[in-house]
Formats: sequence, C-alpha cells, structure tokens
Amino acid sequence: MSRSLRVTSGFIPQVKLAVMRNGFPSQQALAEELGLARFTISNFLNGKPIDYLNFVEICHILRLDWQEIADLDNSRLNEVSTKSRQLAHLHQEDLGEAPNVSVFYGRTEELAKLEQWIVIDRCRLVALLGMGGIGKTALSVKLAEQIQNEFDYLIWRSLRNAPPVENILVDLIKFLSNQQETDLQDTVNGKVSRLINYLRSSRCLLVLDNAESILRGGDRAGQYREGYEGYGELLRQLGELPHQSCLVLTSREKPKEIALLEGQTRPVRSLQLNGLDATDVKSIFTEYGSFSGSEDEWRVVVEYYAGNPLALKIAASAIQEILNGNIPEFIEIYLKPGKVLFDDIRDILDEQFNRLSASEKEIMYWLAINREPVSDLKLQEDIVLSGAQQKLIADLASLKRRSLIERGEAGFTLQNVVMEYMTDQLIKKVSEEIRTGAPTPYKM
Repeated sequence: MSRSLRVTSGFIPQVKLAVMRNGFPSQQALAEELGLARFTISNFLNGKPIDYLNFVEICHILRLDWQEIADLDNSRLNEVSTKSRQLAHLHQEDLGEAPNVSVFYGRTEELAKLEQWIVIDRCRLVALLGMGGIGKTALSVKLAEQIQNEFDYLIWRSLRNAPPVENILVDLIKFLSNQQETDLQDTVNGKVSRLINYLRSSRCLLVLDNAESILRGGDRAGQYREGYEGYGELLRQLGELPHQSCLVLTSREKPKEIALLEGQTRPVRSLQLNGLDATDVKSIFTEYGSFSGSEDEWRVVVEYYAGNPLALKIAASAIQEILNGNIPEFIEIYLKPGKVLFDDIRDILDEQFNRLSASEKEIMYWLAINREPVSDLKLQEDIVLSGAQQKLIADLASLKRRSLIERGEAGFTLQNVVMEYMTDQLIKKVSEEIRTGAPTPYKM
C-alpha cells in the first residue's frame, strides 16, 4: 500500500481557506510552524501526494478531519490507521553525537530540494558540500528531522575522528538488525553486502558527517587516506546497487565516487552549499544583541563573510562586545583595512590550506596576488612551479571540489575571507624568503 495521501480535489478550496482561517499568512509560515518543507505544504494544498503522517499532522494544525478530506475510500481507512501505528512503533533512530538544531535559520530552498531528491526522486546517495562553517552539519540534522517519518530507521554518525570503515559498518549492521547480527564476514565487501541487504529490506536514512576526515591531504581532492579506501567501496556500491534507502554525506571535499556517479537525473547527487542571505544573517545577529546599520552596510558584512554562518556568528559576537553593535564602525575600522580574520576562522582555513598539494597552493597564492578574477590562461602564465602548468585544469577542478575557489564570468577568484587568509600566508612566505635569502618551497 502507498505511504502517501492526497487531498480530494473537491476539498482543495476548503483546505486553502483553512490556512488563512487558522492565522497562517503564507505557506512558508505554516511550513515553519510544523518544521516541514514549503514543498510539502504546497503539494498538500494542491492535491498532490505527501507522506500520510505529514498529511495527518497538517490536518491537525488546520483543524481538518483528515479522514474526510483524504482521497482514499473508506474500506482502506482502517488499514491506513493500522499501518501508521505500526510504522510509529517500528521507526527507530540513533542520532549519535548529532548537535541540537532547535535554532536554525534559512536553507528553506535547500531543504525542499533535498526532500525532493530523497523522498520523491528516491536518491540513494546525496552529498552536502561546502567550506568549513557553512552549515553542512546543521543542515544534515535538520534534514533528518524533517524527513525521518519517511524511513523505518534513522542513523546519524560523525566521521570527525576518522573511524575505520569496518567499525562504521559493524555499527550500522548491528543497529539495523536490532543487535541480532553478530557473526559478520571479515572483509569490507562482505560487510557492505550485508548492509545493502538491510537497506533493501527496510527504508533507512543514514547520515555520515565530516567525511573530509577520511580523505587525504597533499593530493587532489577526494582521495582517501591510507587504510580508508573501504569508504570508497561503500560509496560506490551504495550509489550503483539498487536499494530503497539513502546515505547523506557531508564533506568539505567531494569524494571521487560522488564525482564519478552523480548526475541531475541519477540516484547520486551533490548539493554545494552557499552562504546565507541578509535576512537570515540578521536573524543570526539578533542572538547576540541589537545592531545598527543601513541595508548597504549589512550587505557589506554578509558579502565579506560570504554568508558563512560560523564566520558571521564570530563577527556578531565581536561587533557586539567591542563596538556595542555598531556595524558602520566595524566596517570602517576593521573591514576596509582588511584587519579582521578571527582565530576560529583562521583555524578552519589552516586545516583546508594544509591539505592542498604544492601546485594547488601556488594557484591559491597567485589568486591572492591578482586580487581580481583571472582566467585559467592568465594563471598558466603566472605559475612557475615545475610541472604545475600541465595539470592546471585538474588542480582548479580539485580546488573547486574543496570549496576554496569560485568561478564567475570574469574567471577564478577567492572569497573575501579566503583572500584575506591567503594574503596573510603570502606575507609570511615572502618574509621568510627575505629572512633566509632563498625561495620558500610550497610545503605539502
């Protein structure tokens, strides 16, 4: 039996009227109240199928009799109610060390797109990508909370401490087997096969956070650390083999299997997270107090930090503590002279910069030197490192997969914060060369 319900066409006008009658000025307001995607609310109001547990919840808040308006004959109503109770009983979750996201701003469009991919398009493997602090972890938790009723099992795990793939596989299999699986095959392939059997028999949502921890530095993006190649096999099989579940992966870098398997109509897809807009940034700032500034001045701050939630939270705290919330002063004293790079942000960029290959580092230096967007042809003229010119295109693609460079119509460039960081790195490099009287090599 289908797990979805739709509003009978004759009741659609009544349903739409109920939204306004219950004090919701828009579909977005109703979606935020319920913690659902606007996409789900829109489908409900237009007579399109949605998950029946969501259907019942929306009807409850709109004070509608779901059995009356559902497009379902009476002979099956008891079956739906019984199935709902059974699923509520069977649904099991283990969120591990997932952070609390009770305070969450923006990402409405991203959540709607991810729900479409996972619930409607039935994607098997989805990657959330972006630089450190952009909000990948928070989005993965919010997404899991939003669509968990579509699944029998929900498991969220962090890879921050780089657990061996064998440990993760054993953990997942034991949970999905209700601790009944104890005699597991020794090989990674054997364990992956057992896991996929469970992902076929039940609808499971798996989330693996911080996947960059298992990837190798000093090489192109997406290569695995020694001993962690089994994760590549796990991703490959989950993406290629048929099953009814989904693995969501968050990472600062795109694993090579994602790059090879993804496509707009394929069951493997990736979402590159961009920064928040000014409205959401203002909401973040209100957590730290009252701020003064014109719309243009707010936009300067948002653009400088590229809408990065972590960087903006750090900036908001500093502006409040040092300047009593005066944004114009912050811009004049700190942003215009390029003086602001907070330690927490520097630490994140240090981690990503130290993972680059020597030729990738040279590209980053030249982008900082040029300041303005430049073409790949101009970069090829600038590069002096032996052999780097021949692999420029591959290195640029690698840097983009690491979320460290941007490409516009005018060419490649760096975000403002990254530009400031690379300028500092360049000054240190030149100072060291002056001190020693010899060129400083591009360290791996």
